[in-house]
Amino acid sequence: MNAIVDDDAITRAGLDLIDVARAFVVGGATFIQLRAKKRSSAWMLETADALLRASRYGGQARLGEVVQIIINDRADVARMSGAAGVHVGQEDLAPEAVRALVGPDGIIGFSTHSVAQLDAAVTRPIDYVAVGPIFGTASKDTGYDAVGLRLVEEAAKRAQPRGLGVVAIGGITLDRAPDVIRAGATSVAIISDLLATGDPRGRVSQYLDRLAQVGGV
Repeated sequence: MNAIVDDDAITRAGLDLIDVARAFVVGGATFIQLRAKKRSSAWMLETADALLRASRYGGQARLGEVVQIIINDRADVARMSGAAGVHVGQEDLAPEAVRALVGPDGIIGFSTHSVAQLDAAVTRPIDYVAVGPIFGTASKDTGYDAVGLRLVEEAAKRAQPRGLGVVAIGGITLDRAPDVIRAGATSVAIISDLLATGDPRGRVSQYLDRLAQVGGV
């Protein structure tokens, strides 16, 4: 599961971003993405550093894995902070340029919203392709309509034979997540629903348990 630490959503919920990130880690999340579209470079770097420290605060023993921090958009921040990788969209820095900055071991995720974008994405130097918005969402303005589970199926056909992960995002809830995995996603990315109950730690644990039942992560 990609637990997205979204600055706007967390601010609207009246929560502290680092506290939420710690709750995600303690709940068992091992893949956390920092997303902040309106913040300065200095804020991004300072927060990325804080997230890396928070990722070492317990919790990871549940799955026996190291927590990986992914930075949305900013390859420079990822490199300077020592984050595990970068997630970019269609209008961001090209994956080839990101790869040059983060090196061969950095994780690169790439957002797609159509079959044509999927066809192009799987030829590029990325580690996973993100697909969405699956059900529509108020958490982020993608400029795209909901694509549904069919595009997840198309993504799986193209990405998995090449060894790429498929991450679905957009309007995914605890009840919908199993259907998304059954459609071919290897993982789901969540923003709002991790904050919906007021217990982000417990919500992450619920997702991990539910995903484990259907073979997702």
